[in-house]
Amino acid sequence: MPASDRLPNDIRVLERGWLSSNNVLLLSDAGSALVDSGYVTHAAQTVALVAGALGSNPLGLLVNTHLHSDHCGGNSALQLRHPALRTLIPPGQAEQVRLWNPAALSYTPTGQACARFSVDATLQPGTTLLLGKRHWQVLAAPGHDPHSVVLFEPELRLLISADALWENGFGVVFPEIEGVGAFDDVAATLDLIETLRPRVVIPGHGPIFTELDSALFAARQRLAQFVADPRRHARHAAKVLLKFKLLEMQRISLADFHQWIGQASYFTLLHRGYFSTLNFNAWISDLLQDLQRIGAARVEDQLLVNQ
Repeated sequence: MPASDRLPNDIRVLERGWLSSNNVLLLSDAGSALVDSGYVTHAAQTVALVAGALGSNPLGLLVNTHLHSDHCGGNSALQLRHPALRTLIPPGQAEQVRLWNPAALSYTPTGQACARFSVDATLQPGTTLLLGKRHWQVLAAPGHDPHSVVLFEPELRLLISADALWENGFGVVFPEIEGVGAFDDVAATLDLIETLRPRVVIPGHGPIFTELDSALFAARQRLAQFVADPRRHARHAAKVLLKFKLLEMQRISLADFHQWIGQASYFTLLHRGYFSTLNFNAWISDLLQDLQRIGAARVEDQLLVNQ
């Protein structure tokens, strides 16, 4: 049975590409809820997909598992489309959202974009939240992001895992880029997910899956590699940031790409923290060559092209 067939009819998962997170729509005649809203360049598509899946159901609530740009970039467009929409975010960054501080919210350091949105309240780990027709437990899931939460529906044992667990890994551990140890947090969150024993996992990226043990095994193997060699994680993080920009732009001149890199401070942090013995430009060139070597990019006529 496909994993998606294990979901009840009131739960719709809009699986997106890697530039935008998956969107989880929890339907109810009394007011539906959406978990995560994708990247800003896909905002119009997000609004259209949600409208098509909603049908006659009103959208009353928008929930973000965390505030990385690929999970909340459609918030503003959805708030414009649904004026009565209430938006809930994890605790820890509400003030930065209200003041709109792109640097503190990671958008400036990553070189990514996010349209300004409003927030109504914060999610509180340890509480239960009615989303659509079902009650979901809000659970802290630090590691990938220190403020991230996962959502668990205990009756059917459904888990919205965000970037804490994918079928083949987990998201970049962003605190590590800033020199804040968070690999232990990743391990603790994986342990938490194991204790929940979800029957179906809805990840932040990639397909729904049911094979929890194999996913946890793969995630723990990757984590062990990063713990043993933090430079491996740092290099992985840098390539993810480069690829994300390529997914956004599709084609960009090498000159403009290098200019963007110079403005995204996470590259400076990664270089200074892990690769300072290498010339910065040589390090970036090596990363780009690696993307070309694995078939994730190509260069033609001084243009860097996504593939």
